[in-house]
Amino acid sequence: MRKIIIATDSFKGSLSAAEACHIIAREARRLFPHAEVLELPIADGGEGLVSVILQNLGGELRTIRVHDPLNRPIQAAYALLKNGAAVIEMAAAAGLPLLSKNELDPTKTSTVGVGEQILDAIKMRADPIYIGLGGSATVDGGVGAASAVGICFMDEWGGVVTKGGQLGAVTRVDLQKLRGLNYSGKIIFLTDVNNPLCGADGAAAVFGPQKGASPEQVEQLELGLDHLADLVSRESGQKLKGVPGMGAAGGFALPFVAFMGAEIRGGIDFVLDLLDFDQNLAGTDLVITGEGRTDAQSAMGKAISAVTRRASAAGVRVAVVSGSLGEGAEKMLELGVSALVQATPEGQTLEEAMAQAAENLATAVRDYLAKLI
Repeated sequence: MRKIIIATDSFKGSLSAAEACHIIAREARRLFPHAEVLELPIADGGEGLVSVILQNLGGELRTIRVHDPLNRPIQAAYALLKNGAAVIEMAAAAGLPLLSKNELDPTKTSTVGVGEQILDAIKMRADPIYIGLGGSATVDGGVGAASAVGICFMDEWGGVVTKGGQLGAVTRVDLQKLRGLNYSGKIIFLTDVNNPLCGADGAAAVFGPQKGASPEQVEQLELGLDHLADLVSRESGQKLKGVPGMGAAGGFALPFVAFMGAEIRGGIDFVLDLLDFDQNLAGTDLVITGEGRTDAQSAMGKAISAVTRRASAAGVRVAVVSGSLGEGAEKMLELGVSALVQATPEGQTLEEAMAQAAENLATAVRDYLAKLI
């Protein structure tokens, strides 16, 4: 074994991507002391994006006062990189963990706090501004965040609409404050989903229930997003309703794509390119990837599937070592994975698995690698 690449996502709730990579790399170095072992923590646009990019490009965290999804003041951080770019995880100001279970209601939540982060990054002259779309508690079509940067969606009484449940009341968009901002830089959204804004696969239907929406509220949000998209189309001349990825994070990107020329990109492919992943595959004998839980969804565009796809194309063996293997995990074998390894021992409770995640991962990796000697 000459070279091993460790490229894992975070194990949600227990290990960051960097921690998981380090544990696996430690075991690899013990068993293959003469091999080059490269640690490449990854993220797909959701949790861990800021730390992964900071680790690889360098920079600093900037913490500012913003508002959470229910308009309460909080402190939220984003990254200012040495190369002049900014990286924002929208979950820092609009994420599900910021709300208690009984507060989940996407008709009442707003992304205004993320907009405040974007505005601050603009004032710091960041360019480009990368925004990871993942883990949000919102389905507001991005109107809350847009209002913070001067894209103001107005109702018939002259009020600014900022919440998901108000989208049907929008009658016009006011861009006067946006013009005064005079930002000529680029905004790039990173996501791991390809859902359109509306329809059976859209933001409300697919993600609304995960954010606390009842069937009636899903219908309300769907009608609101459809109405908003039609208004944006009339004002911008762009038909964006069916654009892949527009449904990510409750339609967050819509006003920014329409009125600021923002782009939507695949989060994991962006990160892998940033890490020079394809170039690093040269001379590699084994790639180990993993995540908290691998199931059928993992093969449909998630981080570990992108790693597998690229490594397999280069003829490199791939092993998946994840916290648990759920239904459909075997679909990863069809993508070229040679081994699926579950780190959590059978019979261990979820609480025990979370508490012993580091030990479980180390043991599972050690047992797998020992078979390759």
